[in-house]
Amino acid sequence: MPANPELLASIKNQVCYTNLVYERVNKKLKVDLALPEIKKLVQDILSDDQTTVEKRGKNYYVSGLNFSTRLTIN
Repeated sequence: MPANPELLASIKNQVCYTNLVYERVNKKLKVDLALPEIKKLVQDILSDDQTTVEKRGKNYYVSGLNFSTRLTIN
């Protein structure tokens, strides 16, 4: 579904990062990004006008089409 700008803004303002998040991002993308780089990537995806969001159960699946990346937000 097309991204709801208000929903994405809310997610962007409330997203938090744990060490597990950093580890998973690096593992899934097969990279070794520093913490600030991961935060920037997530914020860039959430800010992009090509981003879509889908709610399934308690999770939001945010797809950054320009980044070929999907974020799972719970």
